[in-house]
Amino acid sequence: MCAKGDQPAGPTRSVRDTLGEVQVPADAYYGAQTARAIENFPVSGEPARWEIFEAMLMIKRAAAQTHSELKLLDKGISKAIVSACDELLAGAHRDQFVVDVYQAGAGTSLNMNVNEVVAAVALERTHRPRDRTHLIHPNDHVNMSQSTNDTIPTATQVAVRVRQGQLDQVLGDLAGALAELAERTPDVWTAGRTHLQDAATVRIADRFRGMAVTVTRCRAELEHVCWLLHALPLGGSAVGTGLNCHPDYARLTVQRLADATGLPFVVADHLPSAMQSQLPAAAYSGRLRDLAMELGRIANDLRLMSSGPTSGIGEIRLPAVQPGSSIMPGKINPVMCECLNMICFRVQGNDLSVSQAAGAGQFELNVMMPVIAHCVLESQAILTNYLPAFRTKCIEGIEVDEAACRRYVERTVGLGAALNPVIGYERAAQVVKHAVANDLTIREAAAAFDDIDPADVEAALANWLPPAR
Repeated sequence: MCAKGDQPAGPTRSVRDTLGEVQVPADAYYGAQTARAIENFPVSGEPARWEIFEAMLMIKRAAAQTHSELKLLDKGISKAIVSACDELLAGAHRDQFVVDVYQAGAGTSLNMNVNEVVAAVALERTHRPRDRTHLIHPNDHVNMSQSTNDTIPTATQVAVRVRQGQLDQVLGDLAGALAELAERTPDVWTAGRTHLQDAATVRIADRFRGMAVTVTRCRAELEHVCWLLHALPLGGSAVGTGLNCHPDYARLTVQRLADATGLPFVVADHLPSAMQSQLPAAAYSGRLRDLAMELGRIANDLRLMSSGPTSGIGEIRLPAVQPGSSIMPGKINPVMCECLNMICFRVQGNDLSVSQAAGAGQFELNVMMPVIAHCVLESQAILTNYLPAFRTKCIEGIEVDEAACRRYVERTVGLGAALNPVIGYERAAQVVKHAVANDLTIREAAAAFDDIDPADVEAALANWLPPAR
């Protein structure tokens, strides 16, 4: 395989497409159109994500079976294509899927990369040279009844939906760990904070339980939006017309995809709309953005709560998973939270790319589909991959510093609000100012005012202070 934009090094063979001859490495399974894409798009050096190639292979496999059933494709050719797809789905020749993330609009290069490799492997399966493409042709046989216009969005939706189950489980585990953390600290109170200033006291368990509820809500939103992903544009062919497709092709092929994945895929009820709009992928990306927004907020709260150990808030201790400094001995940083923050920034940035690309379609097709697929699948993958580590190496090992929390409870001037019903807002404000000016607790500051009954103060504070230990 040659580097992006380079001519093949070493032995080559000549292959042909409608534009003429191209040289490809002698051992390459891909053909002319892939070779042209390598030369034309030397952008990132990173191939499109494997998830999209995998979903494309699933489509090619199902289509070949359908065409055999409809007697549109020779059974021997169909069997060879199915066998080739099985071999590739099992991981063979992954280095042959080489088209860059950033490529020709709509994903024609990506589609042809798959078609060419499947055809070559299928020819090998029938003991024929790879260049005998007239026997098993990338376009005529592997791509039968298909267009890039409908296969790329179908593959995107299938790939995202298949992996949603993994992310759903990960989020369920994370929410469970946060809820369990709340259960471990039911009677620990601390100072609430709004505007990063003292506020009324709170149970620290409620802070953790709130995080768990938020993750659960985000999880539910992701599952809810999946109904859009289930409606596939396969069978729309060129511009949603169904050009060159048997009337039963889409129904039978989509049913095969549903059977293979165990997911309720159906043919979209209006194929032109399903090819004009990238709403399913964009909507899912939007829910990933919301999840990232909330996870980033949670990570920030944990970083603030653990700040210190001597000069910060220090309500909790995060697990020490690695040294925090190359120069300051003993320093421990909230690295798991920091990593999550960076992931969240990436997911939110990816969503901006998706929303821009999804809004850039014209008339019958959105040609920005490759970058949409890449961004959504990358966001989904990095969250799915990292959150289990965040749960086990951060959340499950959090320790609450009860002594520090109690000090905050006793000294927070946010307790002044509890005096409002007893002495009124303006008098309570005077107590708070006195407490701040003289480094006193609210109880101590109130005692300095002769006209305020200490018994009334104690009754007012009783519901906002934990029992004395």
